[in-house]
Amino acid sequence: MIQNKGDTVIIKGSKFMYVWMFLATVGFLLACIFLIIHGLKFNSKYSFLYLGGGIVFTPFYLHLTFWSLPGLMPGKVLFKIVPGEKGTVNAKKKTISIGNIRNINLVRNPFNLINDIVIETFNDKKIKIRTYNLLGDLDYEMIVDKYIYPYMTENARKVWDRKVNLEMLRQELKYERKEQKID
Repeated sequence: MIQNKGDTVIIKGSKFMYVWMFLATVGFLLACIFLIIHGLKFNSKYSFLYLGGGIVFTPFYLHLTFWSLPGLMPGKVLFKIVPGEKGTVNAKKKTISIGNIRNINLVRNPFNLINDIVIETFNDKKIKIRTYNLLGDLDYEMIVDKYIYPYMTENARKVWDRKVNLEMLRQELKYERKEQKID
């Protein structure tokens, strides 16, 4: 999931989340097709329920599957972080200076149900980094806290401190924030 290559930290989805997303999208789509096929056989008193459920849920899961397909490519790099005083967050064609980050959130898009990392900068720009639900909430918090937080401005740190649950990160991921030396 997290790879260090030189001074760059590469963030990829975990194998567990790949399997989970595949089952949640393609698996449910196949289940809907299965319901339609068995509903069309009319050999049960529940055939109309099978047919109706399959017909109702197939467009929904087809929609989710098409939105999630780009994230299901093995080895997909979600984004890269170059930590440091002049560090950056790089995603596809977007580069954001860590010192320019005012706020960072993990937001679920209501249209496609995919989590996006939304970064607000001091020059009033919003940059969205699609995660394809391959990055868990706690993993996201740990990555931001470990690689981005130490190089953010003081106000951005205060905002992040109000959002992050360090106790849960310690319990679940065994992550401890290293205290920063402030000159």
